[in-house]
Amino acid sequence: MKVILTEKITKLGNIGDTIDVKTGFARNYLLPNGKAMRWSRENVAIFEAKKAELTARQEAAKKSAESYVDAVKGAKLYMIRQAGDTGQLYGSVSTRDIARMLKDVAGVSVESAQVLLGSPIKSIGAFDTKIALHPDVVVPVTVYVAQTQDEIEALVSGKVLTFGTKKVESDVTEEAATEKSENNTTAEISE
Repeated sequence: MKVILTEKITKLGNIGDTIDVKTGFARNYLLPNGKAMRWSRENVAIFEAKKAELTARQEAAKKSAESYVDAVKGAKLYMIRQAGDTGQLYGSVSTRDIARMLKDVAGVSVESAQVLLGSPIKSIGAFDTKIALHPDVVVPVTVYVAQTQDEIEALVSGKVLTFGTKKVESDVTEEAATEKSENNTTAEISE
């Protein structure tokens, strides 16, 4: 189905682009959410009349997203979860959990689709991910997952956690990595 995009969509195109998408994607997502219009000569004329308004709305959304960048970067995403002796979680940490944590900690409301995690987190450690506040505003964050607050503090400081024969290491900052190599510290956490 041929559609005209009314907003910038990552991996599809910018405002005003005419693209071909699958019919189900257009009918079930793009058209109902106002992200696109069906392509026709009449709709092209309507779009051209509204183009300035849509572009202004897109810029306002981008500026609004940019205002939350510092809050997201400064958010401490610490998740305490139960895990086995090898560091494997009982369950997982999903994009929905990270979105909920971001709202609780930083007061920034994002949807789980905006958390660019890839696959769910299933073990203890420090994980780098990105939050897409807007298609043009993507903020990198680190999520720390541990069993206790002491383990989280160890991960944040760059220490190595040992679970049986498995070591979990945090490469958070260059400063922490150099400190770790100088001290060669291993923090063993046992219950």
